[in-house]
Amino acid sequence: MHSLKALYERSGFVLWFLTVVTAVCLAALKPLSHSVLPAYEFGTAMFHAGRPLYDLNSAMGYLYTPAFAALYSPFAWLGSELGGILWRLLGVGLLTFAIVKQARVFDKVKAEHIASLAFFLAIPLSLGAIRNGQATVLLTAACWLLTLSALDNRRAETMLWASVALIAKPTAIVMILLVGAMRLRLLPFLLLAIGLVFAIPYAFAPADYVNAQHAEFFRLLTSMGANRSGTFEAADFTGLFAALDISVPAGVTIVLRLAVAAAVLLASLWLDRKNDRQLSAFAIFLLAAYYMTVFNPRVESNTYVMLVAPAALAISLMRTRDEGWNLPLVLGAVVFMCGWTGIDRSLHLALNPWFKPLAMTLVLVPVLHWLYRQVTAGADQRLSATISRARTG
Repeated sequence: MHSLKALYERSGFVLWFLTVVTAVCLAALKPLSHSVLPAYEFGTAMFHAGRPLYDLNSAMGYLYTPAFAALYSPFAWLGSELGGILWRLLGVGLLTFAIVKQARVFDKVKAEHIASLAFFLAIPLSLGAIRNGQATVLLTAACWLLTLSALDNRRAETMLWASVALIAKPTAIVMILLVGAMRLRLLPFLLLAIGLVFAIPYAFAPADYVNAQHAEFFRLLTSMGANRSGTFEAADFTGLFAALDISVPAGVTIVLRLAVAAAVLLASLWLDRKNDRQLSAFAIFLLAAYYMTVFNPRVESNTYVMLVAPAALAISLMRTRDEGWNLPLVLGAVVFMCGWTGIDRSLHLALNPWFKPLAMTLVLVPVLHWLYRQVTAGADQRLSATISRARTG
């Protein structure tokens, strides 16, 4: 009986492992099918050939820093099969580590149970990104570990994960700026991380060439938000307006993105002041992940792995701390079913790109409200304990 209970509590781990193995095997058998690795390999080949990395007239193609092209070289040299396998395992391995580490912060005794349910709920929405080999998987893990390290004032780890996150995707600058605003003492280390990312390519290519690519990279960043050429279809909050055939001026969307960014910053500063190591850092990362998906003009359908992983963990924590099944069951079902919308092509065409930002927003509202109540309740308990000790002393 005990063995069956242990197997049940670890079933999410088993399914997560089988999912990753299946995705990696499919990728190895068909390395060029449903894969973004050709874009990474193209960037690496162009970098070592001293040729331009970026096409400013296209919204697709190579969209990463020159440092990514340099550091992806070992995977490219190993080929799409072996290199692709190792690349996917790197990203999903770090993401698994981040989820387990966060679960242990919540509760060392029940960490396996909390993480197991989170893995199960996250499988459908994560499978596409893992199968495609998207750098978003690595970005999610690095930003998560960056948040935990920075809010715990671990300088070396903060610098490491900031560097990895920025190399994985330029959008990591959002997380770096948020962390810097909350931990001013870590700004020198965050700046060193940014400097390191821009310095790396100079060890592999002539300075004139790298200078030119950095200049083109910054031009690309300023043009990507407005450029809608090619097959790219944004899956951010504007997808809902597009599905309703409502035209929203670019200026209005910019104001909305800035307003939400300010709200996330204020909420993060408030959470940080509560000094709740178990929940505050996690809630801050969840808020940042929500912003970096739903309000990111470059977000794709598979990018929602960044949001579903912490959301699934939050739902699992709700189930562990609260006896009632109703709310976690409903929220978990929505998160789980979101990932199945891509199985049927006609259903995918009907629901993409508006459904995921809407569904995940509806999930996040009660989740964040529950986290808010947990953080404030913990703060009140600590205040009462402090007053009690002062009176008895």
